[in-house]
Amino acid sequence: MEKHFAIFLKSPPFLAVDGTFSTKRSVKSIKVSSFCHEIMDNHGLNRICLEKSLKSNFQSNSLKREETSWELHNNMIVQFCKAGDVDKAMSSLAQMQASGCQPNSISYTYLIESLGSIGRTLEADAIFQEMTCSGLKPGLTAYNILLKIFLKKGLLGLSDKVLVLMDDFGIRRNRETYEILLEYYVGAGRLEDTWLIIGEMKQRGFELNSFFYSSIIRLYRDNGMWKKAMSIVREIKERGLSMDKRIYNCIIDTFGKYGELDEALEIFDKMQQEGIKPDIVTWNSLIKWHCKAGDLTKALLLFTQMQEQGFYPDPKIFITIISRLGEQGKWDIIKKNFENMKYRGHQKSGAIYAVLVDIYGQFGKFRNAEECLRALELEGIQPSASLFCVVANAYAQQGLCEQTVQVLQIMEAKGIEPNLKMLNVLINAFGVAGRHLEALSVYHHIKESGITPDLVTYSTLMKAFIRARKFEQVPEIYKEMENAGCTPDGKAREMLKIALAVLERRNSI
Repeated sequence: MEKHFAIFLKSPPFLAVDGTFSTKRSVKSIKVSSFCHEIMDNHGLNRICLEKSLKSNFQSNSLKREETSWELHNNMIVQFCKAGDVDKAMSSLAQMQASGCQPNSISYTYLIESLGSIGRTLEADAIFQEMTCSGLKPGLTAYNILLKIFLKKGLLGLSDKVLVLMDDFGIRRNRETYEILLEYYVGAGRLEDTWLIIGEMKQRGFELNSFFYSSIIRLYRDNGMWKKAMSIVREIKERGLSMDKRIYNCIIDTFGKYGELDEALEIFDKMQQEGIKPDIVTWNSLIKWHCKAGDLTKALLLFTQMQEQGFYPDPKIFITIISRLGEQGKWDIIKKNFENMKYRGHQKSGAIYAVLVDIYGQFGKFRNAEECLRALELEGIQPSASLFCVVANAYAQQGLCEQTVQVLQIMEAKGIEPNLKMLNVLINAFGVAGRHLEALSVYHHIKESGITPDLVTYSTLMKAFIRARKFEQVPEIYKEMENAGCTPDGKAREMLKIALAVLERRNSI
């Protein structure tokens, strides 16, 4: 195939749509072979120089075009990731690689974060591996993102490997690294690991901030030491540190968990007096604990106040409200709350609320999980790991195992890998339905998949065996929980106590 070039007469060249170079006023394209022969007849030496000049000019312009295309693809990948359209970002990556180019480290990092945020852990890991194989050196940000992704799914073994890689390549952990680890260890009930991380932070001279103190409060709270958790507040004041929203939220949640609702509301008022505006975490905590204490009137009042202050209702709290009202047959109040949400313009939350109400048995329309999720998509609600968990949890609490499994299958079909939270929901579904053997099989699947069970996993499994009256298995699960590095909380200890009491009575007969 012969290449064509252009002689530019009056204006500088620009890239045309067809990929050739042209001018705005006049262009004369000729074949390089015939052009060179014409010059050769008159000026042989000039022919050689001009041919070299043309080739050099073409190569230079081609390089510029490649650079422009490379920058454009990188920019598109980043912009698609920022917009939350990870599929288009991955498509841009494929097009870029098909043209023989590789993304830069920024594009790779955005892709890893975007894939991880929607539960596509394996793809995020593959992109990270591709990044390292291409010769690029991932920075601390990329390592922190991957660490967070693995821990969010419960892949403790893989997260440990990330930390080893960081050490091998001389990448020092920063405050964000430690906060990611603390968030997971505290949430998973890993007491010993938590104290080790705190010790390492102190040794490295990290200043104790609100994240650190809120983690300590949560740690004491979840291990039944709520009064000791409150002593941390005195330490904060003694150090002259200001109380921020994170610490206030932890204190409110601690009081709520242990039934001290008046104290929780007092702290709620105090934070507002000090000019700290409550966030969705604050409201959810107050609503949840008032529901669990049976004070639905106050819970619904708080739910209304939350919306009046402009907060978009969190679907996670719907289950608590709907289930409590449904137990009492107060479907008229449930309907009234739905109408109020629509009136305030919260259409998407209203749609999720309506579906969850249906799952809880008022109409029975959405006994098919696929129809349920399709209805939400028609309302413009994009499926996400969080939404799948909310819907699956609604089915699970009703003991509707097949529907819970169906949600998980749809989730996987959409490329979102089930995380530990979703699998814990599935254990609960089988437990509520009295199918303890299926609950146990999910637990084994978790371990075989390389996911590390957390405190919720073990507690939910213990509850499943108690419901099935298989009390002899409960102490074994409890022991396995301790051996795995999870510190039993008050609920787990109470379940063990119940199981041992039953076994003692059986043996005495």
